[in-house]
Amino acid sequence: MHQLHDYNVHIDSNDVFWMVPVEHDAVEVEFDEARARLRVDNLRVFDDHDLANSLTLGLGLPDDPRSPFPAIEPKAPVRATVSFDVEWSGIVDRAEIRNDTQQFRGTFYSTGATIKWSVEQLGFRFESDTQQNLISVLGREQNGGFFT
Repeated sequence: MHQLHDYNVHIDSNDVFWMVPVEHDAVEVEFDEARARLRVDNLRVFDDHDLANSLTLGLGLPDDPRSPFPAIEPKAPVRATVSFDVEWSGIVDRAEIRNDTQQFRGTFYSTGATIKWSVEQLGFRFESDTQQNLISVLGREQNGGFFT
């Protein structure tokens, strides 16, 4: 199978990738009820075609017989917008974890989740049906300087 699309926000000036701030009201959390929702509309991203072009900003991977990786043709990024709606709910299990040595503690709920996702770019549009997964996790944790 060949990858046709790889949507992401590229690497920021702090070398952080695949992460982007969203509007404050895009996130709703009712942690004690193990419910949360993330809704994002028209997030500007790039379609880099595949992971290699994503990580090399369109340079692909050269054909090198010494490399364990196959050559991947360079592809320039294409601007796109994505929208998604993810909902977590339905407690399957709960875990309390505390590790004083590592200064870490947290409460974690295994839940179900659904996602609806769409993308639009020049010459292409896709919208998913609402999909459901089996297990997702919502958690609240404290560590390091925040561990008390």
